[in-house]
This record gives sequence, C-alpha cells and structure tokens, in this order.
Amino acid sequence: MRRALGQALRIGVSAQAVSLLRTSRWRGEPVTVLAEHAFAPSADHLFDAIAQALRALLGELELGGWPVSFVLADDLVRLWQVTPPAGATRMADLEAAAGLRFHALYGETPSAWQVSADWDAQRPFFAAAMPRALLAGLALVAQEYKLSVVGVAPHFVTAWNRWCRALQPGAWFGLAHDHVLTLAVIDAAHQGGVRAIRALPVPAGAEHGWLAQTVQREALLQNVEAPALLQVCGAVPASWLRAANVAAAGTAAAASLACMALEQSERAGPQGASPVVLLARGGVAA
Repeated sequence: MRRALGQALRIGVSAQAVSLLRTSRWRGEPVTVLAEHAFAPSADHLFDAIAQALRALLGELELGGWPVSFVLADDLVRLWQVTPPAGATRMADLEAAAGLRFHALYGETPSAWQVSADWDAQRPFFAAAMPRALLAGLALVAQEYKLSVVGVAPHFVTAWNRWCRALQPGAWFGLAHDHVLTLAVIDAAHQGGVRAIRALPVPAGAEHGWLAQTVQREALLQNVEAPALLQVCGAVPASWLRAANVAAAGTAAAASLACMALEQSERAGPQGASPVVLLARGGVAA
C-alpha cells in the first residue's frame, strides 16, 4: 500500500481483538479503518494470541516502511499514583518510589514491566507500566512486516495527552469506552494535579443520575471536593449530556454535576464502530 505524506498507521490492541487504522494529517479522511480481527482470549498465552492476531490482521498488506503507533487497552497495563519521597533529588529516588508503590499495589516487582511516568519530585505523579513480553511481541511483529514503531501507549494516556489542555479549571476528566468510565480525579486544591485514576464499570442504561452519584462517591473516597463539571471523551452516552445543557442554562439543575463531551459525536468515531476500532482512535486529533 502506497503511503502519502503525513499518513501513518495505528493499531489497537485488546485482550479480544486488534484493529488497524490509517491516519492522514493533510489529505483524505483523517482516519480510515483498514481491518480488524477478533480472537478467542487466552489467559495462559495472551501475548502469543495477540501476536498471532496481529499477523492475521496485517495479512498480505504491503506496509513496509509505514510508521505505526500501538494503543493498548487499559486492562493490559497498569496505572498508579506515586508520591515522591521527601527530599527526592535524583531520578533513581523517583524510580525507587514508583517500584515500591507498584509492589505494594500488585504484590510483585516491576521487573517484568516497562515503566514510564511524568516524573516529578515536587508532587504526586502517575506512572504507567506495560508488560515487557507484550512489547517484545509487538516489536517482533512490526519487524516481520517492516513497520517502524513510533509509539506504544495505554488508551487512557493517549486520551489524556490529547485533551488535558482543554480541561476547564476544576473539571474532572473521563474516558468512556466499552462500558467502562475511567475517571481522572483532579484535586483543584493542589494545583489541579491528578489525585487518582479510577476505572469504573458502567451499568446498562446508566444515565446522568448514576454519573453524578458515582462522581460524588469518588470525591468522598479521595477526600477532595466534587467537581461541578466532568469533561468526557470517547463513547459518551447522550443522556449524560442533557443535564449539562440544563445546568448551563441556569435552572435548578445548575447545582448538579454538568457533563461536557470533549469530542463532537461525528468525530468521536464512525457510526457503529467496534470498541477495538475506537481504541485505536484514542488520542487522534480529528
């Protein structure tokens, strides 16, 4: 397949399916779905199953030389908060703190994981860990098909990097995807830093009342003030947004949680797109 200037590939990777998208910065459709492939999940050999699914996905396509970014489903990775030790001045101090917190949360050392973070010696920061075995499998498949890997990131990280600068003061951030709402709890009292990341299952038919109660509960659990506004990207239910419109109009509902979609519906993804296609789109600026 011939590549035009500004075009690249994105591959979404979950525990049940993979997808291949072409992005274009200057000409044609910004995002084009090329293929997707579902497979039976394997608890014992998941990463091997993912590698085989990628080979089936890429098939006979001639993609040699194309740049590719992988977006990993959040249940394949780990995200956690790290509090820097008092007086920390070296990167080694921050890495040690991240490793200790990882061990406390997950009961293992991070040696089998590749850890990256927004390292900060002054305030708590978040770290992400991706399995080294999975990364090795992705690199091997990319090498087999002569693809140039330019990035690998968790879904939530791609969404946060895309939208964090669009957040209004005091607002929380959310990613709605595949019946899960991942919340970034923002602590407005401490320079607007992220205090926690919480992945919460969304019940069938959940409307604004459920959303408001959930946000209030998370605020109590994290001992922070509940926000007046939640800004969400991804597959945002329309019922969550009606209350935001009412609240903005200054009616009696103004005291409740307002919810704002960060993406226009036509840009959030093609109509009826599968979760793994929406996963691969994560963080794309349409």
